[in-house]
This record gives sequence, C-alpha cells and structure tokens, in this order.
Amino acid sequence: MRVVTFNILNGRTPDEDRVSVDAFRDAVALLDPDVLALQEVDRNQPRSQRADLTAVAAETMGAEDHRFVAALSGSPGSTWVAATGEEQPDAAAYGIALLSRFSVHSWQIVRLPVLPVKAPIRFTGDLLPTLVRDEPRVAVAAVIETPDGAVTVVNTHLTFIRWWNGRQLRTLVRELESAGRPLLLMGDLNMGPERAAALTGMRGLVDHVTFPAADPNEQIDHVLADGPVTVTGSAAPQLPLSDHRALVADIVCA
Repeated sequence: MRVVTFNILNGRTPDEDRVSVDAFRDAVALLDPDVLALQEVDRNQPRSQRADLTAVAAETMGAEDHRFVAALSGSPGSTWVAATGEEQPDAAAYGIALLSRFSVHSWQIVRLPVLPVKAPIRFTGDLLPTLVRDEPRVAVAAVIETPDGAVTVVNTHLTFIRWWNGRQLRTLVRELESAGRPLLLMGDLNMGPERAAALTGMRGLVDHVTFPAADPNEQIDHVLADGPVTVTGSAAPQLPLSDHRALVADIVCA
C-alpha cells in the first residue's frame, strides 16, 4: 500500500501566483497513491480557477472515498474567516483533504486550538519580528479498510509557530487515544522528526528532507506510525508545483 502526504501550496509553484490544475493532476498521477493526504487545498477559489482540487485528485487516483475539510471559508483578501463545518458543499474554502482507493468505514474531524493573539515571527532577512495572526488548523481521520485490514489514517497541517504547534499536536494525540491501531499520522507538522516523535510517542516511517522543495534542508512533512507497520520503500520527489516535496511510503500493516 502506498501512502503519500503532500503540501501542495494550492497547486502552484512558489514563484508563480498561478495554479495549474493540469500540473496538479499530473503530479497525483505520478505519485500513484493508495491513500493521499493533502494540505493547503483550494476549493472554488479564483486563484485556482475555481477548481475543486480534492475532486481533481480523487478522479485522477481513482479514490473510492475522499473528504475535504475546510480550515478557512471564503476567499483570501475578502471573506476569509474560520470554517465551522457548516459551509455549503460548493462554498469557496481552503483546508486539507484525505483520499483513499479503499473504502472508508468512518470519518472524524478534529478542530485544533487556535492561537488567540498575533505572534511575533522573525522572517528570513528581516531585522525585526512581524506580528502574525495564525490561521485555524484542522485534522481529519479515517478508518480505512485496506488489503492489510482496517487502518486509521490521520491528516493534518499544524501552525508554523513553534511554541503553539506542540499544543496542537498534543491535542490531536489525545483525540486519537481511542482510535484503532495501526494508526498513521501524516501531514505538514511544521516541526522536525525528533520533536514529532517525542510529542506523539509514534515512530517516523520516512526519513527524507522535504522543505524547501528546490534545495531541501529539513523534514517538516511526516508519516508517523503507532502499531505494526513496515516500510518497504520511500521517496521524497520534487514535483513541478509547491514549495514542499511530496513524502511517499510503501508500507505493509501487519
């Protein structure tokens, strides 16, 4: 079974404010995932030609089940507000998605703690920090009936604010305490492997740097496991979109 996590940057390249739906479709086909976790996913946004990128990926990979979960509702620069889960199916939104070629028994959505104030962040090249308000963060979990039996798969995208993403991850782990094992936790965690393993008590399955895509020097995208999971192959290919590399793991759950 091949699992993939990929922060797609809305389907665009870092140096272009333009989404290529065709390039995104080609990337999904090349990755050939059985289970796909996507972050920074657009739905019905002007910048992505109003495409439903989750639906594009589902059609491309032949997903039997899939779920888009909005973190933000509306469009950037206008009605950009926290999603509640009550939005209309075709409403403009941005969030994460989980897709599977195998049937899904159940879904769970976890809305993670939101930083209530602006945080000072020093960006590369700046002398002084900038006050930044973080966006809402969510996670989605699915119990998937794979050829190896039932597997719980979770996808999330945590904040880049280091002292807050740990709280978000601990909250998510608590929410997953009663979930079935084996369990895979995938996504852009915005932290390194050692910290991710320490906060979750899970083991990292894949050891590849993923960011920035052109010349990666750190791994902030992860596939973590709790339970009997064996890796038979892995990769972090650079694709013609995003500022992240995709993270691929071929696994056996037994």
